[in-house]
Amino acid sequence: MFWSITRSAAHPPSGLPAFFRLGLAGALFAGICISQAHAADVSTEPVARAGTAKLVSGRVSVSDGGRERLLAPGDAVSARDTVSTGADGSASFVLRDGTVIVVGPSSRMELRAFAFDATTYRGNLVVGVLRGTMRMVSGLIRKTDPDAVSIETPTALIGIRGTDFIVDVEPPRDGT
Repeated sequence: MFWSITRSAAHPPSGLPAFFRLGLAGALFAGICISQAHAADVSTEPVARAGTAKLVSGRVSVSDGGRERLLAPGDAVSARDTVSTGADGSASFVLRDGTVIVVGPSSRMELRAFAFDATTYRGNLVVGVLRGTMRMVSGLIRKTDPDAVSIETPTALIGIRGTDFIVDVEPPRDGT
């Protein structure tokens, strides 16, 4: 499903879950502010920080492979983090290149790779969607090099050509 950013921000399709309609406007605004700040100067943040959680609702946890923590607005997300949402959970993130990611209820998403040079706007982004829904509005990495952004699911690899899209991964039929 594709639609323009202007339409989705001002008049989201009525079939979208509420967490996409309500949370995306705030996340887009935050993404614009952050991308403008990064466009003005080189980031002094640690390289490990890929982005920041902006809106968090319900149960949302982040695992870095060894430990799991509950996510709160303002928390950092890093490459190789896995975000899991409960049945009542959803979260939005703004990455350092201005990419906005919204993860829906009962979802599991991995930020498999993220690198971004704020001077050249070059980098790469690989996101794995293991189950549930994810909406992404791509940022400067995709603008600079569309092939540098990809979405992986259990059954497919998606190359990104648009700027605003939704991925929905249904759980396996055997219940795992």
